[in-house]
Amino acid sequence: MGNLNSFVKRIRDIMRNDAGINGDAQRIEQIAWMLFLKVYDAKEEDWEFSEDDYQSIIPEPCRWRNWAVDDRSGKALTGDRLLNFVNNVLFPVLKGKDAGEIKGIAVDKDTPVKKAIVRTTFEDANQYMKDGVLLRQVINVIDDLDLGDYEESHAFGEIYESILRELQSAGSAGEFYTPRAVTDFMAKMIQPKIGERCADFACGTGGFLTSWLKELEAEVKDTADREKFNTSIYGIEKKQFPYMLCVTNMLLHDINMPQIYHDNSLLKKVLDYTEEDRYDVVLMNPPYGGSEKNEVKANFPADLASSETADLFMSVIMYRLKKTGRAAVILPDGFLFGTDNAKVAIKTKLFKEFNLHTVIRMPHSVFSPYTSITTNILFFDHNGPTKETWFYRLDMPDGYKNFSKTKPMKQEHFAPAVDWWHDRKEITVDGFDKAKKYTAQQIAERNYNIDLCGYPHEEEEILPPDELIRQYQEKRASLNADIDRILAQITEILGI
Repeated sequence: MGNLNSFVKRIRDIMRNDAGINGDAQRIEQIAWMLFLKVYDAKEEDWEFSEDDYQSIIPEPCRWRNWAVDDRSGKALTGDRLLNFVNNVLFPVLKGKDAGEIKGIAVDKDTPVKKAIVRTTFEDANQYMKDGVLLRQVINVIDDLDLGDYEESHAFGEIYESILRELQSAGSAGEFYTPRAVTDFMAKMIQPKIGERCADFACGTGGFLTSWLKELEAEVKDTADREKFNTSIYGIEKKQFPYMLCVTNMLLHDINMPQIYHDNSLLKKVLDYTEEDRYDVVLMNPPYGGSEKNEVKANFPADLASSETADLFMSVIMYRLKKTGRAAVILPDGFLFGTDNAKVAIKTKLFKEFNLHTVIRMPHSVFSPYTSITTNILFFDHNGPTKETWFYRLDMPDGYKNFSKTKPMKQEHFAPAVDWWHDRKEITVDGFDKAKKYTAQQIAERNYNIDLCGYPHEEEEILPPDELIRQYQEKRASLNADIDRILAQITEILGI
């Protein structure tokens, strides 16, 4: 166990000396493909044991056990020979190109997922290190992990998640790690059942899918249940790097056939989705703050074609949720108060075709230090239109002014929301609503501005300039839309 805790630090210390590695993001990307191959090799040992005729998709010389493992006899590849092998044999072969006698791995529509993922994982992977001796040292640290030992591989799952968190802090705007407390709360409230399938259309490193599996695990009673459990997740991730981490994460969680795809959910016309593309449950935190090009917007009906990424994902979710399906989705405040045309159209569709039964207003700084945007969890199902919506404000826990990297949000901080969820009452604190129920009619009369039970006495927060600009732009767009709507009503009354 001790070696696990120092694992990340040891690798970081070695890589600091390599001229090819430039910054955290590259360092972590470098670790990721090695971890994937190490974990995949451990999985292949299981598959060889349980399947009589198991054949690896990876040619023998390129399997981790045959080039990475150092038996300390002095024969292991190192220095320039190792670099040459990794750059000119291993990478081309795993990307599907031949390297001399060794054939590139070939994948077609009949290739099982557990084999095809090797190729998709390496499609855009990079090898940055320039010093073959340092590369050998890093490989040895990774190879020392004993994934065959249940305790250690279980502990490695935990370590892996801490690596993911580190990673995300090296990520750029709009991509951040959803705290485990939040994904666990959402999975718990959604109450997974055996036989259901859960989707995340921008799954990142797989946090929601992991929480879903953890919650569903308790329902597994026999081998038939276990089979359904193993095929209960579906994820799409646009970026190569989180995709690679997500696949590794699922293998570590014993999902041998991870239905995780390297793709962009916004590139398909939403009207083309069929019953096959729909899921029982959607759990996700769509990327927000991004703005999409016109060719992406063309995949959506004109009234729903927002340029804001989170809005578009909201439409994708509505088109991909099964009848009687249910969803829990994190959205920024801008979605709640926004009254521009696309946002109103999306919210109108949500209220008229879906049942938005609960909105949990989360405290600020949940995603600190990645962003200070305040977020909300929308819980809805596909069981007919909304009749009434409950809003509940989850306040900062006692003794906390802000969440931070060292003081993150924890599972127990959701306890007041869980208690309230099972025994709903309207709550007023100091004259402000903390929990309140609104009818669909009342919400329609507000032009679907659902910024309700928000935070009173918000202290002025000093935001980074780019976020301040974005917040003001959102407020301005919303205000403009309100003014336009009121002007239109006045001109209609006056008959101008």
